[in-house]
Amino acid sequence: MTWRTVLASPILLIAALGCDSGDPTRSGADLVLRGGRVYSLAWPDPDPKGAPAAGAPRSADGWRPDAQAIAVVDGRIVAVGGDSEVASWIGPETRVVELGGATVLPGMIDSHTHVVSYGELIGRVSLLGVETEEAAVERIAAAAATTPAGEWIVAWGFDEGAWANRLPDKTLLTERVPDHPVHAISLHGFVTWENQMSLDRAGITGTTDAPVGGSIELDDAGDPTGILRDNASDLYAEIIPAATLDQRIENARRGLQAMADLGYTAVHDAGVRRGDLEAFTALADRGELPIRVYAMLAIDDEQLIREWIERGPAVEPRNRLTVRSVKAYYDASLGARGARLLEDYADRPGHRGVSGGDYGFDRALAIEAMRAGFQLGIHAIGDAGNRETLDFFESAFTQAPGAENNRHRIEHAQIVHPLDQPRFGALGIIASMEPPHAVEDKSWAEDRLGPERVRHGYAWRSLREQGARLAFNSDMSGSDPNLFYGLHAVVTRRGKDRRPPGGWFPEQALTPEEAVRAYSLWNAFAGFAEGETGTLEVGKLADMTVTDLDPFVVGVDDPDRLLAGEVLMTIVGGEIAFESGVTEPVPGALYKNPLELP
Repeated sequence: MTWRTVLASPILLIAALGCDSGDPTRSGADLVLRGGRVYSLAWPDPDPKGAPAAGAPRSADGWRPDAQAIAVVDGRIVAVGGDSEVASWIGPETRVVELGGATVLPGMIDSHTHVVSYGELIGRVSLLGVETEEAAVERIAAAAATTPAGEWIVAWGFDEGAWANRLPDKTLLTERVPDHPVHAISLHGFVTWENQMSLDRAGITGTTDAPVGGSIELDDAGDPTGILRDNASDLYAEIIPAATLDQRIENARRGLQAMADLGYTAVHDAGVRRGDLEAFTALADRGELPIRVYAMLAIDDEQLIREWIERGPAVEPRNRLTVRSVKAYYDASLGARGARLLEDYADRPGHRGVSGGDYGFDRALAIEAMRAGFQLGIHAIGDAGNRETLDFFESAFTQAPGAENNRHRIEHAQIVHPLDQPRFGALGIIASMEPPHAVEDKSWAEDRLGPERVRHGYAWRSLREQGARLAFNSDMSGSDPNLFYGLHAVVTRRGKDRRPPGGWFPEQALTPEEAVRAYSLWNAFAGFAEGETGTLEVGKLADMTVTDLDPFVVGVDDPDRLLAGEVLMTIVGGEIAFESGVTEPVPGALYKNPLELP
């Protein structure tokens, strides 16, 4: 019997069975999942080269699940084992899910997201997959045709890495869309493209000073071209109408539900400003967060940071919202040549990017937050950016004794010099990385770095071998957060096009077990939650992801099949956050993934 057949039958799905537990006071579990392939991950980590631990459920014949069934009471796991072992937990009120061979994993976690902006994308003009200026302008013009004159049009998704050598100017965009201010944001947010009305609304001229860490491109006549880089986009912070609290709440709800639909039981939201935190808090207070949120406060929202330094971290597992981390930027992006490099960019001699105080990094405020007990996650991409960030942590630990225990992180850690790789483990710094970035950047990364330096990029295996802890994520909306896309990238080092055939620097690939751990237990550790989630063990929160394929087996036997995987159920604290093929969609559920190419 298949999963979908079972789920189509309420009689089979919700069973009213007697409880044979021998405990007359117990009416049974709230939820039982049985007949599945359950991987608890309750055995030790593989070694740094990926070899499974002695206690792993793996033999010469390959991987096998270590359980079939799970029982849940009051949001926590009370039994993990065979179907017969868990049967005693089934009572008259128990919901029984017949898994039909589906795979149950510890709840998947995305450790670097931008959830509210992800929800906003549905209302923006998508430029994903657009390869030419003309095609992008055509999409924006089509949106303008149905938008009242004078109203803002916000577009998003052109790839600043792929477009870096042919960034457009304002000319065609202004010509085709003269009556609407247009603000087009690049895929990773480090470049914006404006038409003339947008520049006029922001008061940007040839004499406008860019914010620290940003630049306004000028033409030969000294006029703005329409391209703004890095922090120059801050000029629009007060210009484009801000979303209302109700709109932010809806965007947060939409983004979180979309992540639940993709199998995630928790997200770490990186760079949360006051408005976003208000939205998360409102949903938490109402008991309406569909999944867990680990908020990483934006350090450039200084007043917010100072309020939280005074207050201290907040961990509230019952309402699913945790605030104990601060996000900062040390350098910019590799694609737009803003990441700070130790040597010149291979395709731009004399240029090494921007970092530190020149990019707005507030060293003193960061150390204050660390002293107050907050984890610090610092965006660093270039090899110089990573080295200088590691230097900062090393120095900060002497100024803030005890702060070295706060599981600090470097977000992205894309290009790390081999001499700096062992420093992650030595300093206890987590490398929070994005597998999709490797397979998306491969088409231009060597142009930026050259054939030798690129080998030190996206170096998952090297970092593990040198003692670093890894945490994997999508940086959504910078990349498609589809879980199976991420797992496929980790195992194959290939993109959705399944290229290159042997993988891009395949020596940096990880095993399927490491891939699953990097999206579950290792991410739980990065959020101080490994005692509550990350494995399926008695006493832990019942956070689970149910999939239609077994990534342990498929990832070895036919890894390209991972791209076709589907999430069947997402369970958070024993509650169903997403369920495929069972009920009509609830409001906010089953949103189309806005990061899928059109």
